[in-house]
Amino acid sequence: MAGGAGSQISTNQLNTQTNWSNLNGNIDTVAGDAVVQGAAGGNLMNITTMNNTMVDSSQIVGPGASVGSNVLTNINNIGGSVGIQNQALCNGISVSTDPTFASTRSYQECNAADPSSKINANVTNIAGDAVFQGSSLGNTFEADSNAPNMPIWNKQINNSTVASTVNANVYNIGGSTSLTSSAIGNTGQIIHYTTQ
Repeated sequence: MAGGAGSQISTNQLNTQTNWSNLNGNIDTVAGDAVVQGAAGGNLMNITTMNNTMVDSSQIVGPGASVGSNVLTNINNIGGSVGIQNQALCNGISVSTDPTFASTRSYQECNAADPSSKINANVTNIAGDAVFQGSSLGNTFEADSNAPNMPIWNKQINNSTVASTVNANVYNIGGSTSLTSSAIGNTGQIIHYTTQ
């Protein structure tokens, strides 16, 4: 970038230790909604700029690390809806820019024993909907820009076991019920808008 104008961002994230979340809770007799959310992450980065941008990012989770989140909950007699969400993520980066030039170089490597997500739930007597979502991700990359020039170099390496488990007992639901679980090693999304 001429004259150093714009944003020049260089980040290096290294995680060699365990990142673990445990959420245990009982919810009974609530007039409104009941929402339960758990999450664990190794390295996360969110970059947003409004000018010319060059991003150089490296995210590595070492082999001695574990990344996991467990949610154990019993929910009964809810007047509204119930939502239970849990996610474990090794490496994640999101880059959003709105200039004339946006360059991103991203390297992600997950060597953890896992990312692991688990939901154990007993849900009964719900007037509204009951939604359960569990997910586990090794590496995730997202970029969006309306820049005419948007070169991207992205490399993702997953050497970990990726696991997502949802165990749910659901009874007497007045609305709709959905259960989803996903385990993904590497994923990316790139959106290039046009201004014309």
